[in-house]
Amino acid sequence: MAELGVNIDHVATIRQARRTYEPDPLWAAVEAQLGGADCITMHLREDRRHVQDQDLERVKAACQVKLNMEMAATDQMVEIACRIRPHMATLVPEGRQEVTTEGGLDVAGAGPRMAQVTARLQENRIRVSAFIDAKADQIDAAAAAGFEMCEIHTGPYADLFHEFGGDLANDRVAAEVAAIAESGRRISQAGMRFNAGHALTYVNVAPIAALDGIRELHIGHSIVSRAVFVGFRRAVTQMKRLT
Repeated sequence: MAELGVNIDHVATIRQARRTYEPDPLWAAVEAQLGGADCITMHLREDRRHVQDQDLERVKAACQVKLNMEMAATDQMVEIACRIRPHMATLVPEGRQEVTTEGGLDVAGAGPRMAQVTARLQENRIRVSAFIDAKADQIDAAAAAGFEMCEIHTGPYADLFHEFGGDLANDRVAAEVAAIAESGRRISQAGMRFNAGHALTYVNVAPIAALDGIRELHIGHSIVSRAVFVGFRRAVTQMKRLT
């Protein structure tokens, strides 16, 4: 069974829509833990569109499970991470105009910088993951840069799953699952942990959760969406049963 990392960014998105004090991401972190979450994930973006610095600080102080900080590989974010010291940091690409993260981090194109950032975080006892596409050159570059984990970007799989009505026998869907599985094997053979995430839902998560060697699944939007109707704790528990 894969561990479940619950991304609570979009609780903060709802709050920031009104620039008020509710809903509080800290409450979501507590409810997620009570629902069975193994990890809390928060993306502190450079434009602070949802999670704020104090959110990360408050959740770190109260979190009884692993805290994963998603972050761009900028000097500012590295300094913040080294000060707050989450248990884990996931380096992601970041664009100011994107709605959500689009595509994986280009580790192969920025190897020296990635190695520098990874080493700095590890010096502060933060384990480091790379959010990458299911490509051999990116996995090899992540290993060379010293990453301890790779989170495979499952967005392309999720898009195809939706396009073809969840038909796992469809050639394009099956090929995407196979590519993720092969990436997982390559990650494990390189001595890194195999994680996955992005656009995973209650409907499409099972084939990814069933892959050999997968350690963690990081899921946010689908859980927050279901929580609107069933409550946060119950939404997390329902997803945990699927992973």
